[in-house]
Amino acid sequence: QVQLVESGGGLAQVGGSLRLSCAASGLSFYLYGMGWYRQAPGKEREFVSAISWANGNTYYADSVKGRFTVSRDNAKNTVYLQMNSLKPEDTAVYYCAAERLGAGTNPNNMEEWGKGTLVTVSS
Repeated sequence: QVQLVESGGGLAQVGGSLRLSCAASGLSFYLYGMGWYRQAPGKEREFVSAISWANGNTYYADSVKGRFTVSRDNAKNTVYLQMNSLKPEDTAVYYCAAERLGAGTNPNNMEEWGKGTLVTVSS
């Protein structure tokens, strides 16, 4: 049974930092591109960042480029999202998702999803 479990969300101040983790089980993690997506209240889910399975290429939405960093540890079956210089508009539920043999950038291709972790950025 595949499981993706996000953690690390919480309350942060504007300009602060949080580090999200997504622990995967039940799959060959190294074969999966991993994506981070978010959904703010009243808005559609949007792509945030991803890291591919093959060469570790990273991808970012323009809104987070330069502030967020995605990484993965295949030995720990875990993907991370380091979020710095947080803004109120970063407030959302953050989901990780997995795409076998892919980049992780297209939500329509993602095969597995976590349940999400809430990030709230307050001023």
